[in-house]
Amino acid sequence: MAKGCVHIYTGEGKGKTTAAIGLAIRAKSRGLNILFAQFMKGRTSSGEIRVLKNISVTTKNFPKIRSPYFYPDIDKKQLKKDVSKALSYIKKIMKENRFDMIILDEFNCLLLEGLLTDNEAIDLISYKPEELELVLTGRGATKRLIKTADYVTEMKMIKHPFSRGIRARKSIEY
Repeated sequence: MAKGCVHIYTGEGKGKTTAAIGLAIRAKSRGLNILFAQFMKGRTSSGEIRVLKNISVTTKNFPKIRSPYFYPDIDKKQLKKDVSKALSYIKKIMKENRFDMIILDEFNCLLLEGLLTDNEAIDLISYKPEELELVLTGRGATKRLIKTADYVTEMKMIKHPFSRGIRARKSIEY
């Protein structure tokens, strides 16, 4: 495979994880070996994870890493330690060079929540083998992270049913 790139899907709009999953499905259909790792999603196994597993995409969830926004009583000091352990795991996986594509879902949120610094994010990218495609999703991609990436897509919310009081719907938003 040719030189791999860094992709970012960020912004306030819907569709970041969905875009990354679409890319994973396309890559898998072309024979690539993929790791789809999720941060901030808790212990639940979403429908899309089941589909990815069905097509032999390797998945990893970090259930201890949850959003302080939704869990305001969470111990941020412990959360930062858990993020550090997760990054060590990802670096180890990168070093093993087993995957053609690694998707880190909600990775950018770690920056937004103050659980990860720009330097730590850029350091992780520096571990990327040259041919690896690395995809980072989530709100909160910093200017420096964006400058480092090869592809950047910002999802912009124009209109959303939530503003009319319609809660997140199973199969559509999650």
